Amino acid sequence: MTSFIRLTDFSKQELLALFKIADSIEQYEGFLKGKTVVMFFPASSIRTRVTFEKGIYLLGGQVILFDPGTLDKKENIVDVCGYLNNWADVVVVRHRDIHLLEKMRDALKVPIINAMTDDNHPCEMMSDLYTLSKIRSDYLQDKYLFVGADGNIGRAWKEASKAFDFSLSQCCPEKYRTEDVHYYSKLQEAVLGKDIICTDSIPSSAAEDFKPYQITSKIIALANKNAVLNPCPPFYRGEEVSEEAIDSKYFVGYGFKKSLLVVQQAIMVYCMTHIE
Repeated sequence: MTSFIRLTDFSKQELLALFKIADSIEQYEGFLKGKTVVMFFPASSIRTRVTFEKGIYLLGGQVILFDPGTLDKKENIVDVCGYLNNWADVVVVRHRDIHLLEKMRDALKVPIINAMTDDNHPCEMMSDLYTLSKIRSDYLQDKYLFVGADGNIGRAWKEASKAFDFSLSQCCPEKYRTEDVHYYSKLQEAVLGKDIICTDSIPSSAAEDFKPYQITSKIIALANKNAVLNPCPPFYRGEEVSEEAIDSKYFVGYGFKKSLLVVQQAIMVYCMTHIE
């Protein structure tokens, strides 16, 4: 069985094969019948948790849910996993520390799926790219721009660009840039020639620094024809994106995240059927 922690653990061909599973997810009805998925999610999670839980239900499985703080107790994580091996068929974890997930992977006999860490968000990236593959014929030839500070979403786009081999740039004040990503300091220059504009919410401590970097309809109009605005939720109107930009034709809309359901189902199927 295969765990899903970093996109760069897989080849481009393997990740595209996962998309093919998502395309035919109806064929996997009952795949999780009699199986138990143990999940660790904070109360604040909405989109990722809802789609994992619904996806498991639709595949016939059972969910047992814990707060991720459960993993931070004194008991050694190796021992926690030793007991989970008796009952869990898949483990899905949202936790700040990706190294904890790696320790769990090494101790578990079942797949562990990364539902977000402080370093990355692989399920979200897979869902976004899968959706883009349905609406843009050359989505891997498109030029991507991330406007935001270094953090798990920016690093997730960096990871995705390496795994899928597409062009990624970042625009932000210099002190917030992500290492080894093509960089722009001026937003008007950065959007020129870009197709996919991605954002992340701005840390409150950086709000003043990012005021010149808000994506507006006027700014995104400088990008390539038919460019799209893909803000990472939760986004905040009037901060990283303007009100009119969200209400414009550029915003890909709430339905863009609909693919989280089938993609996360496909990730579970892939991890349970592929041997490392």
